[in-house]
Amino acid sequence: MNSNTRTDSLIFSAFSAAVLITCLFVVTSAFAGEPGDQIPNETVKFQDLNVSSPAGVAALYQRIHAAARRVCKVGEGRDLEMAQRAKTCANEAEARAVTQVDSAGLTAYYQMKTGRQAVTLTAGLAK
Repeated sequence: MNSNTRTDSLIFSAFSAAVLITCLFVVTSAFAGEPGDQIPNETVKFQDLNVSSPAGVAALYQRIHAAARRVCKVGEGRDLEMAQRAKTCANEAEARAVTQVDSAGLTAYYQMKTGRQAVTLTAGLAK
């Protein structure tokens, strides 16, 4: 077994473990209503994707991007302030989801597409 095959196998195993552990991840809204309100979320499945390939990374990013836009209701409001809040929500949800997947390929793709850095997840909630 050459080192490339071993490296590919290790990468695949790491991604498989991540998929088995997380199986899904949630894109959450950056703005919730009153305390106690449900924060909108959507599960994005990616077990069927090979996230070690450029095509798999691109497909996963598109799923995350679309889910963030749906959850944050981008394009549904006519009010300029609401539209900006929805766009900010989607951008933040997308960044959190990319961070949560924890894939170097996805992070690089996200940064290339958006010019933004993914967020760092912390144990506490921001107020």
